[in-house]
Amino acid sequence: MADPRRTLDRTARLAELVGRLSLAEKVHLLTGETAFTLPGNDRIGLAPLAFSDGPTGVRGLKFVGGDAVALLPNATLIAGSFDDEVAAEVGRLLAEEAQRQQIHVVLGPTVNLHRSPLGGRLFEAYSEDPYLTGRTAAAYVRGMQEHGTAACLKHLVANESETLRNFMDSRVSETALRELYLLPFEMAVADAGAWSMMAAYNDVNGVPATEQDHVQNRIVKGEWDWDGLIMSDWFATKRTVASANGGLDLVMPGPDGPWGARLVAAVRAGEVPEESVDDHVLRLLRLADRVGGLTPEGQQPRRWAQDQPTVDSPVRREQLRRIAARGMTVATNNGVLPLAVDAGGAVALIGRHAIDTVDMGGGSATVNPPYRSTVAEGLSALLGDRVHVTDGVAVRARPVAADPAFLTDPVTGTPGMQVVLLAADGTELSRCHSDSSTISIGWDDEFDQDPATAVLTTTLANDAGPVLLGAIGTGDWTVAGGGAEVSARLRVAGQDPGGTMLRPPAFAGTVELPAAATVTATVALHPVDWRELLLREPSLGLAEESHLLDMTALGRTALVAAPAPRHDDELIAAAEAAAAGAGTAVVVVGLTEEDETEAADKTTLALPGRQDELVHRVAAAAGRTVVVVNAATPVLMPWLAEVDAVLVAGLPGQEGGHAVAAALTGALEPTGRLVTSWPAADGAAPAWDVVPGEDLALPYDDGTFIGHRGFHAGHAPAPLFWFGHGLGYGSWEYGTAQAHESPDGLEVTVELTNTSARDSRETVQVYLDPAEEDQPIRLVGYRGADVAAGATAAVTVTCDARLLRRWDEATGTWSPLAGGGELVVARGLGDVRARVSLA
Repeated sequence: MADPRRTLDRTARLAELVGRLSLAEKVHLLTGETAFTLPGNDRIGLAPLAFSDGPTGVRGLKFVGGDAVALLPNATLIAGSFDDEVAAEVGRLLAEEAQRQQIHVVLGPTVNLHRSPLGGRLFEAYSEDPYLTGRTAAAYVRGMQEHGTAACLKHLVANESETLRNFMDSRVSETALRELYLLPFEMAVADAGAWSMMAAYNDVNGVPATEQDHVQNRIVKGEWDWDGLIMSDWFATKRTVASANGGLDLVMPGPDGPWGARLVAAVRAGEVPEESVDDHVLRLLRLADRVGGLTPEGQQPRRWAQDQPTVDSPVRREQLRRIAARGMTVATNNGVLPLAVDAGGAVALIGRHAIDTVDMGGGSATVNPPYRSTVAEGLSALLGDRVHVTDGVAVRARPVAADPAFLTDPVTGTPGMQVVLLAADGTELSRCHSDSSTISIGWDDEFDQDPATAVLTTTLANDAGPVLLGAIGTGDWTVAGGGAEVSARLRVAGQDPGGTMLRPPAFAGTVELPAAATVTATVALHPVDWRELLLREPSLGLAEESHLLDMTALGRTALVAAPAPRHDDELIAAAEAAAAGAGTAVVVVGLTEEDETEAADKTTLALPGRQDELVHRVAAAAGRTVVVVNAATPVLMPWLAEVDAVLVAGLPGQEGGHAVAAALTGALEPTGRLVTSWPAADGAAPAWDVVPGEDLALPYDDGTFIGHRGFHAGHAPAPLFWFGHGLGYGSWEYGTAQAHESPDGLEVTVELTNTSARDSRETVQVYLDPAEEDQPIRLVGYRGADVAAGATAAVTVTCDARLLRRWDEATGTWSPLAGGGELVVARGLGDVRARVSLA
């Protein structure tokens, strides 16, 4: 524990530095200088600070086209391990990646909950359960911050869906707010001392998250006595005075925004106390001090460690493969898994996700990895020529950017394209090579004039014949080459200004081209006047100073080019034939970055395209069928009774293909547990809707009965798979469970025997089922145990006292739950092994 006297001394020193600054200087420090950096101040020894998006990798300062960085398994795989050490290792790994790039603050973890399975951004968040989420986040934060890199808990608060995210109003009771949605933040503060948080885009009970005096000032900074910094999400700040008074400390990004001169004027007019500005600056300097960005006279600036493992080193490969496999979940298994490496017989590996494995979701969590492994690569590496790979049906509705390996820059002769940007008067602003098919325009450019036209030129690695050709990005496009041409007028849809970068419009058409055709894509860029567009809609409630009105007008731009796809009928027939000719078929299905992404929610849990039909047909033809689900969130399984095993693989990162192969063969045991209950049908969940009503309100009508809590109470039909479910490759007998008090609180001990022939890991989960009828069942503790084959171990699980309380809205205080009820010891709520009465 920190010495209180030292903390007071440090606070006094920081306050003295604040006192040296003029009002204008102080306010200048409270808005970003660029998209991902803060201004410094030499007079007080404050260095510019660098931030980076970071839930699944530290991308760096470039949104598109930055350096190669490690791509980690997604959040549901981390939480699915139910293992604090795995989460802490992820934090340490990200801290090392941050140090390598001289990043002070990593924008993660995401600790919002999986309220509705339709939420598009759930892949970034850990779980539907607040305790699992908070405990995982605390371990992640500890691992990161012990190396001097700040974590940033996001998004504060009740930010569980993406539809109209900048304008929607989460209507949530104080009880649910306290017991569920704030609990992960509280745990990461109390248990790990998180140094920063990020305020969300949405409103909460009619008040913008960036202006939440109740949440930010009263609860987080007041009741929790937290001394960290709250920054806005990018362009989330809606009003000057209300945000400055409401507890927000930092507006991002910069250099423009709703503070600056407006905030200086508000202070001078008496609308914002200067003491509030001083507190914001004090918190900023404290953050800088913690991450080595504050070096007063006579001190040396932070020295960045440069001896970190490279992103494609054997150390990173081993870490990322092991972490991914640990979080994968064996949902069903009739004995076909693990696949024997040394057995004979062909294995038919089928599916678009097998040859184009989806290793990360879409939006700000995307990074530029050094490579991405596929399931086809991984399984072939382990099983050799036994594996016969067959493509599957289409899985995307939107065109995707071209694979750079399909492109050659005609100027440099290297993979990629030649990019020229022109001003409105034809002045050439930039001419360069891009080793990607995607660029960003208007996000982090530093031109004297705005780009008006972009010209992308490349030579395709195509055979003569049909090619899919098109583009992504707002503007008037013409893509021509080899005597063929396609064109389109693309405009951003919806009212999310981030859509130009996160979900830009796209088009493509099939044309006949000669081999090795040179193609030129020209786009007259179409800036979007968000100020005029959004202020036209008074129902959105935007003020003139809203940071949304400063959003970049342009965004992500890309060339679409690929061999023309085969028809689904042909692909399904080929898959059937392959399955019939093999002893075992492994079908890889799943979602893509279209479905699991920032800035959009899903409308169904059904697999995209004809993937369900593919599984039905393969299962009918094959002797044994294994399905790998390459998705982070629930999908429907109308074919479940027809297959022999299902492995939920999540979005497994750059080593994903090798991790899936290791899990399928048992080289690494997939001992993960599901972090979200999987509904049996669309709509069959305690919470479903993600689209706000006409008043932009989204009622959180499920209250505290989120996910498995609601399923257990009968608020929805029984799920297909329960929260906490997972089989692994061991088998287990549980003895009698006993509850007892200890210095650490209420504990449960149970004898656990591994009845299988292999060493394995089990996760003992303990739930409290309260006697009070209005109280839901809830996870109160868990512990993993590695047990040798045939051995028995005593496992003790400590129940977290924060789950043994309730919020009393009448008194505005916490109170203990009434006595009685029982503790439920389980492998998941669908597999209860013991009960202990608390009567």
